[in-house]
Amino acid sequence: MSLGRLWSALKGHTNKALEDAADTQALTILDQQIREAKQEIQQCGQSLHSIAAKRKLSQNKVASLQADIEKYSQSAAEHAESNRELALECAQRVGELDGLKASEQSILDSYIKNESTLKSNLATAKNNLRMLEQQVDQVKATQAVQKAQVAASTHFDGGNSKVKTALDSLERIKQKQAEKDAAIEAASELAELETGSDLDAKLRNAGGSGGGSSEDMLAKILANKK
Repeated sequence: MSLGRLWSALKGHTNKALEDAADTQALTILDQQIREAKQEIQQCGQSLHSIAAKRKLSQNKVASLQADIEKYSQSAAEHAESNRELALECAQRVGELDGLKASEQSILDSYIKNESTLKSNLATAKNNLRMLEQQVDQVKATQAVQKAQVAASTHFDGGNSKVKTALDSLERIKQKQAEKDAAIEAASELAELETGSDLDAKLRNAGGSGGGSSEDMLAKILANKK
């Protein structure tokens, strides 16, 4: 091999090694990012619960102020003619409550806006995390299957001398077993010939009994008696 080809081969091997290392590192980084994202989502969820609780308290306060405004407004109207001074006091209280309500409403609007934004961001983050986890799991699963396939190919292909020797031994064992089965079958056939059972079997197959009919045997017995 020329120096140029050797250098190209070494360079290609080095690049592949660097790429493999970078890919492995990338999965490690993504795993870490997923763990951190889960922690942040958990913290975000806790913040959302806190904001929701504060929003609820603010809503109750606004509702309470509104109830007081309506109460004192009604009182002011009722005493406008009968008790002017009391009516003015009620009207002044309504003005104070209106200011408090406006301030609290501003706080409530801020809570509502923040809660809505946080809910949207949390849903987006959860969806992105779910898709990232799915892609990483898919890559890891494919990587594991491919490693198993490569390992199986390496262990069982013909290039592995140990496996080749074992496969050769397996073939010899199968051959010996086949020869033994043949020997047992031949010995059985020989035994049948020696005992005459083979001839009897042939006669039975040909439709004969092998020993003559009962009439013939009885005639022979009677002849011997004479």
